[in-house]
Amino acid sequence: MKNVFTFIVFAIIFSGSVFAQNQDTTQLLLTGASFADVYNGWFEFGCESLNAKPINRAVGGESIVHTAEKMNAGTLYSKAELENIDALIIMHVHEKDVFNDPKSWLRNKYSDYEFPMDMNNYVGAYDYVIKRYISDCYQLKFDSASAYFNAQAGKPAIIVLCTHWHDARVTFNTTVRQLAQKWGLPIIEFDKNIGFTKNEMHPVTNDQYSLIFSLDTQELDGVVYGWHPQRGDTYIQRKMAAIMVHKMEQVLLLYK
Repeated sequence: MKNVFTFIVFAIIFSGSVFAQNQDTTQLLLTGASFADVYNGWFEFGCESLNAKPINRAVGGESIVHTAEKMNAGTLYSKAELENIDALIIMHVHEKDVFNDPKSWLRNKYSDYEFPMDMNNYVGAYDYVIKRYISDCYQLKFDSASAYFNAQAGKPAIIVLCTHWHDARVTFNTTVRQLAQKWGLPIIEFDKNIGFTKNEMHPVTNDQYSLIFSLDTQELDGVVYGWHPQRGDTYIQRKMAAIMVHKMEQVLLLYK
């Protein structure tokens, strides 16, 4: 029994040591718009906690279509970055349906999509980005210079989706979950874990709770909500970072 206990303790210490080593080399790539760019902070704070290198390619004013355009042009990530990044995190959270395809925008292969892409094609753009990243990772199995050369699955393609930072964007939050379920992708659920809900007013201000954490406002279905969260080293950015870290620890634990 003593030997078994000693082995278990050693295994725990060893696995923790390996995880720590993995964390030292972890690299995370983020694409998104104004809720994700470097002026926010949650991604960088989260990477700091994970001991990961942040690669933030989010640009204010862009959409998932812009990310698809960049991937098509080969500018979202370099070959070396593809080799080394551990996960692609997507936080394009416009209040759009990103799952249902009423205009038959979906294509079987990423190579079937035409560019420039229709700027309203959020469904197709998400589909392209997912299929393209999975394909790029798989193709590394044929690259003799890659660490994944001849690996049966190529490089494991880890894609992580995000909800909006709170629950007022019902269309997007609902359909991005459908998209995650379709592909079996993990999702950072900011909306469920942010600490408030659109269904309850702030008990002091009697306004939407999100307003006390926001820089500006947005009206959705006649209700005024917080739009962009306060930026920099603020409570709300730290809260988002904590939500990200909790999910990414689960995603990265057994990887590498």
